[in-house]
Amino acid sequence: MAQIISIETSTKVCSVALHSSGELISFSQYFLEKSHSSILMPLIDETIRHSGIEISELDAVAISEGPGSYTGLRIGTSTAKGLCFGLDIPLIAINTLLSMAHGACKSIINPDLLCPMLDARRMEVYCMIVDDQLRIIQEIEPTIIDENSYGNILDDHSILFFGNGSSKCKPFIKKSGATFMDDIHPSAKEIGDLAWIKYEQNDFVDLVSFEPFYLKAFKPGKPKQLI
Repeated sequence: MAQIISIETSTKVCSVALHSSGELISFSQYFLEKSHSSILMPLIDETIRHSGIEISELDAVAISEGPGSYTGLRIGTSTAKGLCFGLDIPLIAINTLLSMAHGACKSIINPDLLCPMLDARRMEVYCMIVDDQLRIIQEIEPTIIDENSYGNILDDHSILFFGNGSSKCKPFIKKSGATFMDDIHPSAKEIGDLAWIKYEQNDFVDLVSFEPFYLKAFKPGKPKQLI
């Protein structure tokens, strides 16, 4: 049996899940912005403790690779790498938006197309479009939403929009084929589901060279003036 611990830190929701050969055994989640650096390791400890196994029994670590919060992704990746190096186990990377689509498929019956969206500030979102088999229809990209967004696709298909970037798009995406679902966010549960598939295929990333999928280059904010 393969024990995989999964880490999700791409948004303000920090979560950790432990799967045993694809079956969810233990799950912990915390909703608080800018808390990942202090809460992630306690969540990992809690998840492992509740699972009834020892940390030495882990066979792999799975990480939400992005896109998402720069800081959150860096914290998640550095923690995952530390576990992998310390335990000499492989690292599995799962696309954040794809994991969200996987979660949405659990909640609805026979969706046409799915569009997970993560807020990228102002009217920009990180998004992609997949079908109900998670086959990519439109590649992941940063997109500025306006009244013309997705109009050509909505002429022939229905699209379910979800994620923390979707609510600000509602006033602009008006066609009848567009529906919106609240309360779907990236979760380590879905990361673990998809990680088991990659584990069986020995689909691991290189521990040394792996970096989160930021999608856009990091732009540091202007330092505050000291008083």
